[in-house]
Amino acid sequence: MKELGSEKVALVTGTSSGIGNATAKALFQAGFHVVATARDVKDIKDLADLGCETAELDVTDNASAKKAVKAAEKHNGSIYLLVNDAGYGQYGPVEEIPLDDIRQQFEVNVFGLIRLCQLVLPGMREAGVGRIVNISSVAGEIKQPGSGIYHATKHAVEAIDGALRTEVEAFGIDVIGILPGPVNTNFDEVAVASIPDTGRNSPYYIFKENLKKTTREMLKPGGTGVSEPEDIAAKVVEAATAESPSTRYHVGLMSKTMSVISGIVPDSVWDAAMKHKIPVNEKK
Repeated sequence: MKELGSEKVALVTGTSSGIGNATAKALFQAGFHVVATARDVKDIKDLADLGCETAELDVTDNASAKKAVKAAEKHNGSIYLLVNDAGYGQYGPVEEIPLDDIRQQFEVNVFGLIRLCQLVLPGMREAGVGRIVNISSVAGEIKQPGSGIYHATKHAVEAIDGALRTEVEAFGIDVIGILPGPVNTNFDEVAVASIPDTGRNSPYYIFKENLKKTTREMLKPGGTGVSEPEDIAAKVVEAATAESPSTRYHVGLMSKTMSVISGIVPDSVWDAAMKHKIPVNEKK
């Protein structure tokens, strides 16, 4: 086993705002050597000013991913902690979302995450220690009309976590999922902007208007069950530092309750609740 340096190195993706930004700050305060990444390092100047190392990273680009991992590994020969946070929400009815947009959603939320895991694992395995923390979502455990593609990526992350956790445990590596509910970030505006605009003649026009309204209401700052990015960051620090971390952490009231409810009620009851929440044919 290699001798680790005095500081454990944490590579964090998607740190330009929201959960990733708060996580980089929290890990730095917890004593990690944080390598904060974003597609443009100018967007994370606040983290550089704090004392974090910064690096460019586009998770959909293999060369960029390799370069960022190499930069982080130069300190101790391996990365102790990888936090996969980069991601966004593609919303809209499944029928209307262009396949290229669906592919891009999976490129960022799933394939990018897999690639980073693949790149850090050899170093972690050689060191005999490491942790991978994947920022998933309660969306990975539930279904909701209008967000099927986004939820599909989070269901995929849950499946990957479950497999990878068992595959690498023998090498001293932990894989941990963080599953927030609604969080006060700019996620809602990005999600609403991603809904395909197919005009008033679309059979989903009313549904999409209801989806926009519901999405903004659900993620309204100060709303019921809406967490702050710092809440998620604190849970990442816990997962990164606990002697025996849990396999997954549900964060926020909505995440905890929706996870339980979705596992209990029949599909017919769940579907009826979703149709009431986001009506298809009548204005909300």
